[in-house]
Amino acid sequence: MPIYKQDKQKDGRYQYRVFVSFTDAQGNHKKVSRTVYGAAEAKQVEMQLQREVGERKAPCSMTVQQLFGEFITVKSHELRRSSLEKSERILKHDVLPLVGDRRIDKLTTKLLQDWKTQIAERDLKVTTKNNIYREFRCLLNYAVKMEYIPKNPLLALGGFKDAYDFATPQETLHYYTVEQFRRFIAVAEQRATTLTDCGFYVFFCIAFYTGMRKGEINALKWSDVEGNVIHVRRSIAQKVKGCYEETPPKNRSSYRDLQMPAQLMKILEAHRERQKQCRGFSDDFRVCGGPAVLSDTAIMNRNNQFADAAGLPRIRVHDFRHTHATLLINEGINIQEIARRLGHSNVETTWSTYAHLYPREEERAVRILESI
Repeated sequence: MPIYKQDKQKDGRYQYRVFVSFTDAQGNHKKVSRTVYGAAEAKQVEMQLQREVGERKAPCSMTVQQLFGEFITVKSHELRRSSLEKSERILKHDVLPLVGDRRIDKLTTKLLQDWKTQIAERDLKVTTKNNIYREFRCLLNYAVKMEYIPKNPLLALGGFKDAYDFATPQETLHYYTVEQFRRFIAVAEQRATTLTDCGFYVFFCIAFYTGMRKGEINALKWSDVEGNVIHVRRSIAQKVKGCYEETPPKNRSSYRDLQMPAQLMKILEAHRERQKQCRGFSDDFRVCGGPAVLSDTAIMNRNNQFADAAGLPRIRVHDFRHTHATLLINEGINIQEIARRLGHSNVETTWSTYAHLYPREEERAVRILESI
């Protein structure tokens, strides 16, 4: 949609020729133009013409299935493999079977509400339903970005809600207290009778003392450990049993250096000496798995076994990040430092997750006000 400046002037303003090309509903290529004076007027006319021809453009006959194929191809160059596989899996299972054959320009509010109702009737958690909604929303946002459709019709419906979900942040966030972790790790240490068993013991020690993600711990090599610092530079994506891929960390903020307490340094030094007895040992050995990596299933199973043996409630492996963050929060560590240690891309993510764990600050604020 070019704007051409001419030599001709009028009242001190140059003449501009504005062109807008489009394809009408019959598939004919057409072009409209206007002549105006002044750069500002030319821009205004261009916007007006764009609005006018937008009504004459040929509707997009692409189906949701076709849009999905293009979307996945484009996103394969932009997303981490694990994120791409998650999007592809959700869209294939929860969107395409229901609306895949529909044209994207024919996705009415009623049609999308029917889709949403079918998802709502499934025996799924609200969080899972909203994950499905977000993937479909992203797919249609891509269609808007590519100008296949003028707006995303799914936005008018919004996400899923549970009328009976009154859970507080305290109820939805799971973690161990220091005393609970001591009981948990005591069982892990007691059962560390082989080199592989020691790897699981070390894994959970690192999780507690650093707050690193599961994939980051699993990918950790001895070359990433320098003195009292762990350099987080890699992660492991593991989706199929026995099949894993080393990838960069989750985001730019996930590249970080974490100082270790003396307890963890001592644990790692002892484990390194054990691994040195392995044939072919080098700094490329994984800290926890040695020449290989620990499988996700094995980590989960050991986590549950240790919890059961210690008489503790089961928590997810990911919840050890919450355990680490909660410990630091209770000791008054700045939220920005906690966000940095966790590798969050922004402090708002950290705050929205852990804000309710700052009761001491509220009490301190009241004491300050009462002292005035």
